Amino acid sequence: MVATTPDVTSAPPAERPARTWPWLLLGVFIVLLLGSAARWLEDVIPAAAKGTSLEKVAAAVEYPIYAIALGLIGNVIVYYTGLRERIADAVRTEFFIKTGLVLLGASINLSLIVKAAGPAILQALLLISSVFLIAWWLGGLLGLDEKLRALLSAAVSICGVSAAIAAAGAVRARREQLAYAASLVIIFALPSIFLLPWLADLLGLSPAVAGAWIGGNIDTTAAVTAAGALAGEQTLQIATIVKATQNALIGIVAVALTAYFAFKVEKTEDAERPGLRQLWDRFPKFVLGFIAASAIGTWFVGTVSAAEAKATIGVVNDLRTWFLILAFVSIGLQLRVSALREAGWRPVAVFGGAAVANLAIGLGLAALLFTGFTV
Repeated sequence: MVATTPDVTSAPPAERPARTWPWLLLGVFIVLLLGSAARWLEDVIPAAAKGTSLEKVAAAVEYPIYAIALGLIGNVIVYYTGLRERIADAVRTEFFIKTGLVLLGASINLSLIVKAAGPAILQALLLISSVFLIAWWLGGLLGLDEKLRALLSAAVSICGVSAAIAAAGAVRARREQLAYAASLVIIFALPSIFLLPWLADLLGLSPAVAGAWIGGNIDTTAAVTAAGALAGEQTLQIATIVKATQNALIGIVAVALTAYFAFKVEKTEDAERPGLRQLWDRFPKFVLGFIAASAIGTWFVGTVSAAEAKATIGVVNDLRTWFLILAFVSIGLQLRVSALREAGWRPVAVFGGAAVANLAIGLGLAALLFTGFTV
């Protein structure tokens, strides 16, 4: 049903419904209601299934699955009631996920971030450059528009929607192209949330290797967090560090694309010259918050009793879970796939081919760099 809905993100501003405070409040209420329902289901269903043949299955299904499923159901409802575009300002996936990840930093010892930084940076540099070039080559081979080619290459190689947004600003892409790239990212990311943890378990990967593979391959930070949560807390920590490292490279890629399009593709004399200011503007600031929270949490745990530290970090983790649930609900609410019909099969083939290459190269790099790594 979701696949038949029109893509309102590409509509001109004049055609969009006015967004007012009542609609914003209604949207916040809907997101909170669906998030609360997901949390409730996580508690109720395992208890109800206890002692039955479904006990193990119910115990294995965690809040990301409930939240995304309810978000998809909500997507259909708000579309058919005409509310989806009116409440769009309340569906803040980026805000929810980045806040949740900053809070996650409080439960990760700073020494782990420092220890994982070396292999994570090396993996990010090798993986991003190789997958970007593969996607760029495929886009040229299939004759894609240069701007869409840049958006898809950045999205599949770095971190999905955020990278596509940064690339869109760098190359001055059309809104329709950005909406299409964002739709592709979400469509490919959703099955990855469940596929990669299952494959990691099937292949017998260690938590560190599994986390590096998940963090390096899934294209959105929210989906990485969902997959990491399904795979386990240790896997989640490594996946988050690896994805945060990739996110930190958004600015560099955006500046490089700006230079390429300004001086080679467009060749306009008045094109803005990329500089350090642009690099800072594109840099994802939540990465600094994540590191700062880790530093504060590490200091706090070292200055109080074990019981007090456990209680405080427990509260922070519970708050983190709430923000992540709201992010996963928002993923479901934001899914729009109608743009795929309009753009044809070639961009899908480019993105899909690069995603497969990302999967294979990422697994090799994760195994090479994180085998023997202890969390």
